[in-house]
Amino acid sequence: MECTFCKIINKELPAEIHYEDDNMIVFEDINPSAPIHLLIVPKKHIVSVNEMEEEDRDIMGEMFFVARKVAEKLGVKRSGYSLAVNVEKGGGQIVFHIHMHFLCNKKD
Repeated sequence: MECTFCKIINKELPAEIHYEDDNMIVFEDINPSAPIHLLIVPKKHIVSVNEMEEEDRDIMGEMFFVARKVAEKLGVKRSGYSLAVNVEKGGGQIVFHIHMHFLCNKKD
């Protein structure tokens, strides 16, 4: 099965991109659960938190740092936002490429 997020990373599928660097990409969720619902996705394909290897340990920290950058860019740094990582099907993971949900109801 081909990974939807890898296709977005490789620009094979369209997405509303809010941030991108060498290691991460942030784009809008196609089924938002909040007025602002973005996905923070590492460009390295890792199926889930359970599949992370020792060399991947910095990825989660980088995802949180990118979340802070995005919050500042969107003007929600002070009003607050929620971050969530779903792990495996039973934990709510739908796309099996590790990612973090960035959810917010309003801007500062």
